[in-house]
This record gives sequence, C-alpha cells and structure tokens, in this order.
Amino acid sequence: MGSSLPPKEANLFKVIVKSYETKQYKRGLKAADAILKKFPEHGETLSMKGLTLNCMDRKAEAYELVRRGLKNDLKSHVCWHVYGLLYRSDREYREAIKCYRNALKIDPNNIEILRDLSLLQAQMRDLTGFVETRQQLLTLKPNHRMNWIGFAVAHHLNSNGLKAIEILEAYEGTLEDDYPPDNERYEHGEMLLYKISLLEECGLLDRALQEIRKKEAKIVDKLSFKEQMASILLKLGHLEEAEKLFRSLLVMNADNYQYFIGIQKCLGLYSEKGQYSSEEIEHLDELYKSLRDNYHWSSAVKRIPLDFLQGDKFREAADNYVRPLLTKGVPSLFSDLSPLYEQPGKASILEDLFLQLEDSIRTTGCFPGCTIKEPPSTLMWTLFLVSQHYDRRGQHEVALVKIDEAIAHTPTVIDLYSVKISLGSEKTKITSATQLLLCWVLVPMHSGTGTQCRMLKKWQVGPAEKTAVLFTKDGDQHNNLHDMQCMWYELASGESYYRQGDLGRALKKFLAVEKHYADITEDQFDFHSYCLHQLHSHEYFHKAAAGAIRCYMKLHDAPLKLTNEESDEMSKLPPSQRKKLRQKQKKAEARAKKEAEEKVEAEATSGPSKSGKSQHARPVDLDPHGEKLLQVEDPLSEATKYLKLLQNNSSSSLETHILSFELNMRKKKILLAFQAVKQLIKLDQNNPDCHRCLIKFFHTISNFSAPETDSEKLIWNVLEAERRDISHVHEKSLLEVNNSFLEKHKDSLAHRAATAEMLYLLEPDRKIEAIKLIEDSVNTTASGNGSPGAVRKWKLEDCVAVHKMLETVFVDQDAATRWKTWCAEYFPYSTYFGGCKSSSAAHSVTATIQNAPENGVVADPEAKEEIEDSFSSNGKMQALKNLSDLSIQ
Repeated sequence: MGSSLPPKEANLFKVIVKSYETKQYKRGLKAADAILKKFPEHGETLSMKGLTLNCMDRKAEAYELVRRGLKNDLKSHVCWHVYGLLYRSDREYREAIKCYRNALKIDPNNIEILRDLSLLQAQMRDLTGFVETRQQLLTLKPNHRMNWIGFAVAHHLNSNGLKAIEILEAYEGTLEDDYPPDNERYEHGEMLLYKISLLEECGLLDRALQEIRKKEAKIVDKLSFKEQMASILLKLGHLEEAEKLFRSLLVMNADNYQYFIGIQKCLGLYSEKGQYSSEEIEHLDELYKSLRDNYHWSSAVKRIPLDFLQGDKFREAADNYVRPLLTKGVPSLFSDLSPLYEQPGKASILEDLFLQLEDSIRTTGCFPGCTIKEPPSTLMWTLFLVSQHYDRRGQHEVALVKIDEAIAHTPTVIDLYSVKISLGSEKTKITSATQLLLCWVLVPMHSGTGTQCRMLKKWQVGPAEKTAVLFTKDGDQHNNLHDMQCMWYELASGESYYRQGDLGRALKKFLAVEKHYADITEDQFDFHSYCLHQLHSHEYFHKAAAGAIRCYMKLHDAPLKLTNEESDEMSKLPPSQRKKLRQKQKKAEARAKKEAEEKVEAEATSGPSKSGKSQHARPVDLDPHGEKLLQVEDPLSEATKYLKLLQNNSSSSLETHILSFELNMRKKKILLAFQAVKQLIKLDQNNPDCHRCLIKFFHTISNFSAPETDSEKLIWNVLEAERRDISHVHEKSLLEVNNSFLEKHKDSLAHRAATAEMLYLLEPDRKIEAIKLIEDSVNTTASGNGSPGAVRKWKLEDCVAVHKMLETVFVDQDAATRWKTWCAEYFPYSTYFGGCKSSSAAHSVTATIQNAPENGVVADPEAKEEIEDSFSSNGKMQALKNLSDLSIQ
C-alpha cells in the first residue's frame, strides 16, 4: 500500500489507514490531502480518502473519489478492495464480491481480502464459494486453529458433515500430545464437542461414543459433556448408563424438563403425543414420587405429573403444585397451567379446586386442611388466578367480577390491571381500558402496551398513537416507534388500517415490519455464528407478510379508479396538457422534498462528532400515508414476492396455504392453487377455511369451458387424476361433500358458517336455507361446577366473522341485524355487537385507592398528591388525562 510514493508520503498513507481503522476521520483526511497536494492523481490515496468520506456520510464524494482512484490505478488491489468496502457499506454485496475477486486477481494471497470475501459469501449463502475461500485461508495460515475450524464449519454448512469431521481430525493430527496449554483448554474442548456432535449428526454413534470417552479429560465443559454423552447412549440403546447420566444431570439442574424426559425415555415411559395407558400412568406416578423425594426443591418434578395424571390423583397433584405458588405470588401461574385446559375434564377439576381454595382462604384465612395462616396477598393472587380461569372458559362476566374484587383488595399490583385490560379487548369498551391507563400512572408503560392494542382493535388508531408516543423520547414520535423496531405496534396499526379499508397506510405498516427483518438480516453480517437462523419464520414477519398479501389482493380486487396524480379534472384534459401537468407535479414534489430535507438539516442541533462524523438528518418521508405504495402496476406480482417467503419459511402454517390458494386463483394459476388445497388437506382437512378452499376450487374448475390447447388438456388430466386421491371428494358431488362436512361438525359455529357459505356458492337459490343453517346453531353450554355463569362454546371472533359474512357474502341486512341482536345477548360487554353492558366504564382505580385502607395502598392523600405532581411535572399525567377525555368523547 502506497508503495509508489516517496518515504514521507508513504508514511502519511499509513497514517490514513490507521486513522480509518481507529475512526479518526479528520486526521485521515488531513493526511490524504497532504499527499494529494503533491500527487493529485495517486489512485490509492484517492480511494482511501473516498472511504474516509463515506464514513462521514459524504457518499456522493466518496464514490466519485474511489472511482477516480480506481481509474488511475486499475492494477491496485487496494483500490479494488476499497471499492468493495464501499459497496459493502451500502449492502450491495454482489458488487462488493466482484470487487474483492478483482482484488484477489492482483494479490491472490491477501489474507484481509480473503477474510472479507468469506464473510460476504456467508451472508449471500454462497456456500460453495465460502468453502473455497476458507480453504485458501487455511492454506495460507495453516498454523491458526480458527482457519481449520472455519474450513470445517464451511463444509458443515454446505451439508458435508463427513468432510468437516476429516478436517477436524486432520487438525488434531498436527497437535502435540500435551496440547492444549492451560489458556486454550476451554476452546480446544469446545472444538472436540463440536466434532462429537458432527459424528452424532452423521449417524456415527459408535465412533461418537468412543471419541467422547477418549477425550473426556480434555473437555472442560462437563455439563455439555454429560448432556451429549447421555444423548449418544440413549440413541445407542445403552439405557441404564444413559439413565444414570440423566439422574446426575438432575443434581446439577433439577428444573430442566429435558433431563426428566430423558429418564422417561430410558424407562420406556415417554410418548410424543402425551398419551399413556393406565399401567404407564401408574409407573410414571411412582417414578415422579421417587424423584420428588430426591429433588423436593424442583418445580418441574411437581409440574410434569399434571400432564399425565387423571381424576383424583390429578387434583391432588394440582393442589400441591398450586398452593405454594399462590402463597409466593407467581403471576405466571395460569400461563403455566393453561396447556392442561386442552385435556378433557381437567378444566372442570381445576375450577373446583380453585373455588375451594378461594372459599377456604376467605372464611378461615388458611388453605383447606391447613392451620397456618396465609398472608393477605394469597387471596388476591387466588382471585387473580380464578379470573383468568373463567376468562379462558368463556365466562367473561364472572371473570370481570373476580378481577375487580382482586383490584379492590390490592389496587397496587399492576398484573391485575393487565388482566383487566385483556378482558377489555372483548368485554369492555376501549374507554374503560383507557381509564385504567389514566388511573394507573405508577407504571404507565406496562399498561400502555395493552391499552394501545385494545385501541387498535377498536379502530382507534389516533388515540392509540397518542398513547404510544407518551412512552417515547421527545422529538419525532412516530419515527421513534419505527427506529425502536416496535413491530407489535406496527402490526396492530396495519391490521387496524386494513379493517378500515385504508390500504395505503396498512401497507406502510406491514412493509415497515418487513424492512425491520431485512435490516436484522443485514446486521448479522458481523455475527455469522448464527446468521443462518431462519428469521423469516418469525411470527411477526409472518403476520406482516400475510397482511401485505391481503392488502395487495384487495387492491387487485378493487383497484383505485384515480390516483393522486390523475384527478377528475386531469382526466378531462387533452393528453398533451395532462403530460405537462404531471411534469409540473413531479417538479413540485422534487422541490418539496428538497425544501423538507433542507429544513430538517437546518433544524438539526447536533454538530459533528469528535471523530469528524457528522450527524446526518433523518430522511424525509414523502409518503407518510402510503399513497404511492398503492400505485403499483401489478399488485398480485408484489403479493407473490411475500408469498414465496412464507412458503419457504412458514410452510406448516395454514394461513400460508390459504393465501397461496386465494392469490393463485386470482392469477388463474390452477395447478398452484390445487397444490395449496392439497397442502391444506394434509395439514388439517377439518379446518373450515380448508373446506372453503376445497369447495371453491372444484366449483371454479367445474365452470371452466372444455380444454382446447394441449396445456389445458394436460392440466385437466392432472386434476382428474389427483381428485381420485382425495378420498372425501372422489366420486361425490360437491353438495354431498358439503353435507358430509356439516354432519361431521354440526355442533361448531365456524364449521356451520363455512358449510352455509359453500351451500350459497353452489346453489344461490338456497340462500334462505343457508342462512337458516347459521341461525339454527346452538351456543351450547357446559356446567361450571355450580359456579355462576355458563361455559359457552361460541367465540367472539367467530360470531364477528359470521356477522360480516351475512353482510358481505349473503348481503342480507335483516339476517345480519338478527344475528347482531342475538350476539349482543351472548356477549353483553362486546362493543362490536353493542351489548347491554358495553358502555359501562371500568372502576376508577383512583377512587379505589382512596377507599382501600391497607395492603400496600397509597392511603396518605399528601403522598398520593406528591406522586401525581411528579407525573404532572413531565407532562405525562396531563397527556394521559387529555387522552382519556378524547376517548370518552
């Protein structure tokens, strides 16, 4: 580097490089200018100056200088390397790789360029190239352990585990017998464990067992050693030895569920589906009783039996598990127990147990059969648990009574308000949730999150955003939420805008979440130890992509008649005048953008940092409402991009294949739509949406004209052949399939609604009969162990979906009105159906605090006033009050 310069300038060039590495950019620029004063066309100096300017956010100058430097010295590997670094900083990885390869043609043994190239290849998933580059690095530096491991990992990622094992064994062959020294023992032990895991992954279990026993003394991480050893022994069938290891692991961590599962597998008492015979349950009960004697402090050893015990034994075990947690006050207790509600009969047993505990604590202050007095908080946590139980069983009114009683008992526990706000999502008006937020100023952020969600569900995007920005730093509040990657808020906002028909803003929110995941993927560049994790399978990305697809499909179904650029007046103008007007609008937009950017830059108060890097202003969003996002030529093509991501990363999701069916039917891609139908049947053929897709598909193709071209005939033959493989459709009419589905699921509202919708599709003349199918549904109830209220099977979301279907699909306002009236009785707190209790305000927490005499309440009026004043000082209290007033109005 700088070899063509005289000694003085060569030393200055080294200063440029060092200043870049230490982020002393001003110093680097000064050195570069000193060289360029004497050698103005020196390519490497021009390139390094450009790289320095790039770090100071002067990108246009940076690219100009780097290109000029490269033009002056095409045979310099430094110029090509710098050009690659410039592209890499702008995430143009393919162009960066090209530059690195050009640099390596000039200097093929440059370690730094090879290392940078390998990182780019890993980022771009060019695994074959990654293997080749890591091999070059190993050849150049064979005495570095990390080059051996990097080469092995490259082969492992490239699905060649056996080669990775060979490489690691070859590396071990280069070591001395007394290796490693004390300061490298842990790293060497980790490499050995990695090699053993590769042997296990490749199915070489005997070799893995032999290797782990041989290298035991050199492995420092004894916990991982025992876990891997136990796994190998279990797979080899050495059950007694594996059981001993799992029991020794319990001594180290008695709350690790996997160790208990390992013991069950060793004893032949494990079922993936959780289904056991009475004899197996008896053996499991005995096993966990003995384990409980040895590990009495373990929570897992008491919780796991609840999954397989039945009847009285289940009740006894649940009683023993719940009591200490109620005394201790564990808010997550119900979440821990909630999977048990999926098992028949256990919900009723738990209800009977909870009510007995509540009654005993109320009357005696003790648990049943116990003389030790419980602290006052135990009753509050019991009511908290009972409220969540009733909410889970659909007895919402009773749940509200219980949580209000718990709040009256101890108004200072935030978890109580979180649960009440969650009840508010279905049972109370949003104003109630807002008032809860207003009153509970002691912990605003926790309540705020729940309140915002409820507001967005009720279409109150404005108040929700005003609530959200109360908890962001001062300045551009909306962008603060975006910068914080607050994806739950953006998703909820997008869904709310979509329900209101504001597709532009909905797309804006959904695509913002997609942008977050793109940024996260790019941020992994320097962390390739985990960069191959499937980010796009995350729940938030799935929701955002699905929301974007729905927006694009809706935009295709109802395209905008006029864009912002073509108003009614413009459409009446001659083509030449329309063209001139569009040009004026584009110039006005460009001018507005420039003015906005200048304004933001002028308002920026922060100057350059100490390193010389200027604080560049935030880019101006010229499309805050997403109006330009709606101006796409082919919405279905845009939707397809996101569908492919879902198909690659969320193939087990029903929603993925439902969206695939809907999208491909619109695109008239018949075979792809049928492929989606087959996947839905494979995943869950009893799902109502799966039934809809199946009937819609075969009904649609039955209306096609006879095939004429060879391709049409081929498609028809494929469909006929495949239909025979679908048992419940083969040799049956679609009406018969629909009736069979109804008979099988006649007690389910969602299934009856799907059947009615398909009946109307198949035979529109039977509209009244189809509506009657829905109206004849019975909201069956189950006994609640004598407790108030009834456990209803209908869910609010199902009833809302039915009401919308009656309005939009059947287009029968009378039927929709009747349905709304019935549902208002079933859901008296529902704002959607206008239930009789939906306008009731939540209890004022402030009033409760004033009236409650103890249990941690702020009873002193002066102390309470001091708290409120502290919030008023920063404007939060007043903002919350204003927000409450807005919501009530």
